[in-house]
Amino acid sequence: MPLQITGAPSDPDLIRLPWDVPLEEWPVHHLVTLPRGISRHVVRFARLSGRVYAIKEISTRYAKREYRLLWDLARHDAPAVEPVAVVTGRTAADGSELDSALITRHLQFSLPYRAVLSGSVRPDTLTRLLDALAVLLVRLHLSGFYWGDCSLSNTLFRRDAGAFAAYLVDAETGDLHPAISEGQRAHDIDVAHVNIYGEMLDLEAGGLLHPTIDPLVFADQLVERYHRLWDELTEDEIIEEVDWHRVDQRVRRLNSLGFDVAEMMVRRKAGTSRLIVRPKVVDAGHHQRRLLRLTGLDVEENQARRLLNDLDAFRVSNGLRHEDEAIVAHRWLAEVFQAVVTAVPAALRRKLEPAQLFHEVLDHRWYMSEAAGKDVGLDAAVRSYVDNVLVYKPDEKAVIVTADPLSP
Repeated sequence: MPLQITGAPSDPDLIRLPWDVPLEEWPVHHLVTLPRGISRHVVRFARLSGRVYAIKEISTRYAKREYRLLWDLARHDAPAVEPVAVVTGRTAADGSELDSALITRHLQFSLPYRAVLSGSVRPDTLTRLLDALAVLLVRLHLSGFYWGDCSLSNTLFRRDAGAFAAYLVDAETGDLHPAISEGQRAHDIDVAHVNIYGEMLDLEAGGLLHPTIDPLVFADQLVERYHRLWDELTEDEIIEEVDWHRVDQRVRRLNSLGFDVAEMMVRRKAGTSRLIVRPKVVDAGHHQRRLLRLTGLDVEENQARRLLNDLDAFRVSNGLRHEDEAIVAHRWLAEVFQAVVTAVPAALRRKLEPAQLFHEVLDHRWYMSEAAGKDVGLDAAVRSYVDNVLVYKPDEKAVIVTADPLSP
């Protein structure tokens, strides 16, 4: 079978990569060094035309299956890495067959959990990672996706204001259904619990876990967080007809969690005047969609919430309460957001994505103002943040350097 690339590769140079060589033996000039998680397969990162691709060596059957699943998840707007292509028909120079390869686009500003937790791990950092993983698992289940191997290792994390956003990076054990069954959901949660417990024990053995952290308790907390969010999104609520305002309160609670309610099911409880209310169609990204509509900024959910809060404060402080929201958003984007981003030296902008950079400047302004006993202003906050904080931060974009040929 001749070499074949199936998909929508945006870079024609993909065909020129050394597909006749096992991935672990690829020449270093094709590779870039980036943090990566633990994988049962050989994974390498390649840079072509300024883009970075993750390439995983895997059997043809599973490469094609995972490629289709990732595309299906993309159509459901689920947080997962973007599939690019599947390479099949690989043969070595001696004629022996090589495994196929799955190509995905590298998620910029993302980190595996071991990179996030490098050094001594604080309990609040782990808590935020577990919150992000619980939200990811709930969103996948709402889409009808059974993961089968939920873990920190199979997830990438991006900073999202004061929290993290989680993305699925390994879907080979998954399956997509019109709706997930209770048995599948329960099994997914059990697998996640076992995997998280094992990963916490591994961190503990490596001296990376804070002594106050109990691995089993933390694995239990993932399950508790998942169930709380799932119940809030899906459980029935019984109300009296005169208490219809409680439906609005439920919708507002879901909005505050970052979910939109597109449809509600309401039915009368037999033999009573009570109503049974259940959210029927729930979509994640409430604040993301509002910010995108107003400004064109496509950011993470908590970042969107923070930026919208600053937009609302801008409206009030400038006496624009009765002005059209879109006009106010345009002014805020030009006068505040873009002004902050462009005030940062170009060489330092790679360290954080713009929305995260803006969020951290706002935090820095608050701390400076608290210390000074007055509002120090945005200009002073930007200068101080760049000089005293940003210059010492690692570059969280793709730090692209030549790979070490001896690296695993």
